[in-house]
Amino acid sequence: MSQTSLTPESKLPALGTTIFTQMSTLAQQHNAINLSQGFPDFDGPAYLKTRLAHHVTTGANQYAPMTGMAPLREAIAAKTAALYGHQPDSNSEVTVTAGATEALYAAITALVRPGDEVICFDPSYDSYAPAVTLAGGVMKRIALQPPAFRVDWQAFAAQLSSRTRLVILNTPHNPSATVWQKSDIDSLWQAISAREIYVLSDEVYEHICFAEAGHASVLAHPQLRERAVVVSSFGKTYHMTGWKVGYCVASPALTAEVRKVHQYLTFSVNTPAQLALADMLNAEPEHYRELPEFYRARRDRFVQALAKSRLEILPCEGTYFLLADYSAISDLDDVAFCQWLTKEAGVAAIPLSVFCADPFPHKLIRLCFAKQEATLDAAAERLCQL
Repeated sequence: MSQTSLTPESKLPALGTTIFTQMSTLAQQHNAINLSQGFPDFDGPAYLKTRLAHHVTTGANQYAPMTGMAPLREAIAAKTAALYGHQPDSNSEVTVTAGATEALYAAITALVRPGDEVICFDPSYDSYAPAVTLAGGVMKRIALQPPAFRVDWQAFAAQLSSRTRLVILNTPHNPSATVWQKSDIDSLWQAISAREIYVLSDEVYEHICFAEAGHASVLAHPQLRERAVVVSSFGKTYHMTGWKVGYCVASPALTAEVRKVHQYLTFSVNTPAQLALADMLNAEPEHYRELPEFYRARRDRFVQALAKSRLEILPCEGTYFLLADYSAISDLDDVAFCQWLTKEAGVAAIPLSVFCADPFPHKLIRLCFAKQEATLDAAAERLCQL
């Protein structure tokens, strides 16, 4: 009997390996300093690791509840109240997920129906669009222009239609390193308040915000939070990206829908890590409160080290990324330049055009400064030679 190899029709035919994997692989091949993928090259808090070991050795190794371990959900609710003046119900409004990516996917899958329109702002993180496509939705993108990357609220209002179902926002914003202001949150509410439109707010860098007014969370807006799913990440906060623990906060009605997807996507998140994170939130809240200054020092050191380079560094209001304009160095497009930079200069970066659906003619790259000082100094030395 002859056997025929079957190739399924792809639901995401345009997608291949992510640019982050590509550039990290290229960095390894050429022994380059990897400032492309957004992960620290230093470890997380000692107390957190100690608590993980404690919970593993004392037997907390079976399934956690689908919604998340109660101590962690309670600690998240307390942190939310302290920071944003809103105390969510830990039982009906807080869900622990397998990283922020799972929370984003579960929320999009729960809210978006076939034919629904979803608005996002480009450049945008690459996990949004595939989830919308798999849910049968239609992406409507609003291009933000450098260097400020501010939202034109008149242009936003013009994009709204009877089919608009969801708006995805991200602040502090990856990759532009800009932040929304309270006035932006107010403008969003004014634009959608009379319509049945929901909001997915990606706030994974909430604790890495350098703006004087601090992080403007959707959770601090009484009306908007009632129709929003707000997502955050412990990986970003505690330098533990490999733990893949995140969470979302939403009203009881929205939470119920998100959990319907979550329970069949991952069901639950590893138990000892949840308990360790709960201990960390309760015992050392100063860690996340001091995180802006921790990363501000690295940002400023890296910017100063690059002062003699031919790169033009754009303002950084949040996240652990810097944008750099390389127009004075090369005429290559940003993808080709990042490949050249990795191979010839020994520094890996991310081209900004990969975050956009439409052509992005600007010569901008993204550099990650969540690195040890020695790593940043070495990378800056190489970049200053260009």
